[in-house]
Amino acid sequence: MYNNITLEKGLYNISGKTFTEALAELDNDENYAGTELEGLDAYERQLKRFDIKVSGANSDRVEKFFKTTQSAVLFPEFVRRYIKQGMDEASVLPNVVAATTYADGVDYRGLSIVKSGEDTIIPAGSEFPTTTVNYADSTVAIAKYGRQIETSYEVIRKQRLDLFAVVLKSIGAQISRAINNQAANVLKSGASAVAIAGDTLTYADLATFWASLNEYNMTTMLVSPAVMAKILAFEEMKYCGGEYVTNGTVKTPYGVTLVKCAGMSDDYAIGLDSGCALEMVLGTDIVVDNDKLISTQIDCITFSISVGFTKVYADAVKVLSI
Repeated sequence: MYNNITLEKGLYNISGKTFTEALAELDNDENYAGTELEGLDAYERQLKRFDIKVSGANSDRVEKFFKTTQSAVLFPEFVRRYIKQGMDEASVLPNVVAATTYADGVDYRGLSIVKSGEDTIIPAGSEFPTTTVNYADSTVAIAKYGRQIETSYEVIRKQRLDLFAVVLKSIGAQISRAINNQAANVLKSGASAVAIAGDTLTYADLATFWASLNEYNMTTMLVSPAVMAKILAFEEMKYCGGEYVTNGTVKTPYGVTLVKCAGMSDDYAIGLDSGCALEMVLGTDIVVDNDKLISTQIDCITFSISVGFTKVYADAVKVLSI
């Protein structure tokens, strides 16, 4: 059972597994079906074991993790989870990434997909139209993003865990916005441009842009906050805001999801078919420096993530010049 598990920092060093995944092998979720602990994962059961409350008005202080040498092992995962939560809340990637690939190394070679021939009836004896799939001509760099929090155990030990979680989520969101910008830059690079008809953006420009993707379905538009505000002010959008606004996204009357990307310029928007435009390449998930956190010899908290992007179908993306 969960209260008999021996916690040690080696659980963070099992190749190919997160701390929680390693813990779950020792304490399987299926053992708790039909009990009051159903719905908690292996890490959350350990928080319950050591009576550590991480949220709410009665949340504990950071020092509660360090009451025992075993409970101290749980602290790096607390840090990682709230950094990840902040990243997830600020991320535009669920709206634009078609596939995620995990790769070792510092670069990655994606695919080159070239179509030839017409998709029409094939007369007897005629050649089939072809799609050629090969390695891309160039590799994608897998870049590292991260941040270092300069602090000490003495500074944070008396802080409430829910307050410290707010700090971690905010820092995670900072990193996520940088990754969003990189995804937008990759999508924009080399994409065909469509100009607006006049001097200012209109709803008709959006409709024309939507139709310009031809054989692909423009499901998503990435826009800056200022461009998002302009679009929301259109008369045609007046019934969309209150009904569809969720986590910074708005759906237009013709079904395109507008996604606010804070780092983008105001002079363009990106339209794409989110089902086939972009591949995300993960070199690592979020990595937290564990040893100092467990031992309380803290002078800083560092975390990082390695990620890159490559286009799958280049013509599934277009840019609207505003």
